[in-house]
Amino acid sequence: MKWFAPYIVGAPPAPISRTLADPWFWAAIVLVLVFFVATRAIERTSSGEVILKGMDRISDPLWNRLDDFVRVVIGAFFVAIFAVGGVYLTPDLKTPAEWVSWIQLLIALGVFSKKTMPLSAAGIIFLWVLALRDYDFFHLLDYLALGVGVAAYLVLASSSKPEWHKHRFEALRWGVAIALMWSSLEKFAYPDWFYPLVVEKPFLTFGMPRDVFIPMAGVAEFTMGFGLIWTPLVRRLSAIALFLIMGTAVYPFGRVDLIGHALIMAIFVAIVADHTREVHFLPAIKRSLAGVPAGLMAALVVFVSGYWGLHMTFYGIEGRVAPAAAATEMATHSHSPEHPHGPQAIGGMGAPPKGQPDLKDVASGAAMPYPEPAGDVRAAYEATMAKMHQPMMEGMANPDPDVAFVLGMLPHHQGAVDMAEVQLRYGTDPANRELAAAIIRHQQVEIDRMKAWLLQRGVAVPE
Repeated sequence: MKWFAPYIVGAPPAPISRTLADPWFWAAIVLVLVFFVATRAIERTSSGEVILKGMDRISDPLWNRLDDFVRVVIGAFFVAIFAVGGVYLTPDLKTPAEWVSWIQLLIALGVFSKKTMPLSAAGIIFLWVLALRDYDFFHLLDYLALGVGVAAYLVLASSSKPEWHKHRFEALRWGVAIALMWSSLEKFAYPDWFYPLVVEKPFLTFGMPRDVFIPMAGVAEFTMGFGLIWTPLVRRLSAIALFLIMGTAVYPFGRVDLIGHALIMAIFVAIVADHTREVHFLPAIKRSLAGVPAGLMAALVVFVSGYWGLHMTFYGIEGRVAPAAAATEMATHSHSPEHPHGPQAIGGMGAPPKGQPDLKDVASGAAMPYPEPAGDVRAAYEATMAKMHQPMMEGMANPDPDVAFVLGMLPHHQGAVDMAEVQLRYGTDPANRELAAAIIRHQQVEIDRMKAWLLQRGVAVPE
């Protein structure tokens, strides 16, 4: 999401209680568990082995040359970002340093010899460390696992020790799995980052309401990432599903998405082609049916605790948002139908589209979609007031003054959010759009706090 929408990593995330209270989150969890348990049950039968052998036969040509395939893709990826220029490892990690691109080219050249593969691995880690100068450590955690996974593959693939060499593809699987599970949490912590994409490309939600689709998409990404570290059939089917999901995103999101996800998609292909049946980490748990829900719940607890806990450690309970004057560039996508492949299509990564505000001056983590043509704006604003008025008056009539305050403020805050969304839909003034985006972010945090307070008091939370 951060490649195509404005964001501020230091902004306070939505409380995890908001996700845990969402029935669509649990509905998605149940659906995935049914799929995983059914797959695992089939895998334990002779039919499962037949399916795996059939996949082996189809992927035999690639399996026999899998190391060549992986190295070519790694090399091609670094050649591609060398050609794009101005980035460290992904589209949202920009740098003005020209010499960084030459390191990327050297990394690409080094992957084709076992003697220089460890040097390429060191170069990948060096680029990640180098990016720490310009970006928060918490932001860089999105890319640490994948970078370490690819670097570990290069080291293990070049090793002459059989015990090391045999784990090279496993390192790739764990790297991409951890990266997916970690980054998927953004859909729960910052669902508003996804809003501009929904406005610009409504087909992404498959017709589902925005706030139904986003948590379910987060569950899909997390659980499929989890599936990559499970048993052979589960991980291969998870890789196929993830490849199809990311592959279909290439057309609407264009060149930036293809370059940024090419390496991950190639790892999915390698996982599908991997013939190995070994299960090294917690094999007894992974082979049992009960291990599927237990493992998934344990992974959720570990990653959610790590994400929210580390964010609190780095930024505090209320988060931290940089002032507009010091804000860093926060998006690569233009939100312009004339330039669908992002700012680089009109003069380099990070250049704002003609006539649109430069997103580096926007210090919000909320939706900043490209404005719709002006319609009946007055009717849209009046609708927000009509929606707010009655619930607000009813809430303030509660005999408990504390409860009345919260029940009155909830629709009041929601009204402010609704008005801000109208501004983002139709408004064009950069300052007003920045203000509207900030209102959505901050008001939603306060809405969640008030709802949590009502739940603690045993008061029904209004819909």
